Amino acid sequence: MTPTICLEWLADADRSIPLPAYQTGGAAGADVCANFPTDQREGVTLEPGARVLVPTGLRMEIPEGYEVQVRPRSGLALKHGITLPNTPGTIDSDYRGPLGVIVMNAGSEPFHIAHGDRIAQLVVAPVLQARFEITEGLSETQRGAGGFGSTGVRS
Repeated sequence: MTPTICLEWLADADRSIPLPAYQTGGAAGADVCANFPTDQREGVTLEPGARVLVPTGLRMEIPEGYEVQVRPRSGLALKHGITLPNTPGTIDSDYRGPLGVIVMNAGSEPFHIAHGDRIAQLVVAPVLQARFEITEGLSETQRGAGGFGSTGVRS
């Protein structure tokens, strides 16, 4: 079953900006665009190390049992160091507020985000909710309590 994500324009949104869209038939993520309000249509320039909340001009309704993950676009990350500091960001099915994307410049040069630029990708994923309970012991594994880097870097 293909879930339907219902979208609604915000009052000050530019409705000529494309809705989230898959750029190829095999794409897992739908690109979402910056949609600045009327008084900010010139966009924003991010200095190295800076972050900003970029508006999309949209609100969405996600079916129960799904989430929408907000992820960086790989080309922006590789070419300019543009990433999302909370990646993947999760939009829960019960959230109905404006969709904004926290964008960070991890690069070494200022980066301009223009009105209409594709800034992130949205991945729709099923959600399972677990039951959490305290026990008196956990099962043993080969890794055990080995933490960060414990499995090494070579095969």
